[in-house]
Amino acid sequence: MSENQDIIEDIELDGVAALLQEAGYRTNDSEQNGTRQLLSASQGIGFAVRPGNTREGGTGLLDFTLSCALRIDGELPEGMVTAWNRGKRFGRLSDQGDFLVLEMDVLVAGGVSQGYLRTAVELWDRLMREFLLFLRNYTAPTG
Repeated sequence: MSENQDIIEDIELDGVAALLQEAGYRTNDSEQNGTRQLLSASQGIGFAVRPGNTREGGTGLLDFTLSCALRIDGELPEGMVTAWNRGKRFGRLSDQGDFLVLEMDVLVAGGVSQGYLRTAVELWDRLMREFLLFLRNYTAPTG
């Protein structure tokens, strides 16, 4: 790593919006339960950027979560969530009532580079593509 590369120790939500926009995403501000978040889309499917922990005494985020919630019609095939989570390291899938939720945390705490943040956005885009293929092609094991 280059010694003169700036280390980011926290990031404002506006900085996350700029990062997404640089990667070609549109972003919109939204509010959920009194907390500001960003809305965007990948692969034609909407996702949210939810702020995580803030630096003590400041407003910069130490982490944030990329989250895609899809409404479920009917019941999920048994073992679907477990099958995804067993095969993926960076994005976790959960069944939350009427929603199937894919989430990925991005940590900034401790210091990261701009390249790390760009790579996290690229990873999220790839996870979204793989998630849609997984949903389209999943068949419950028989036996």
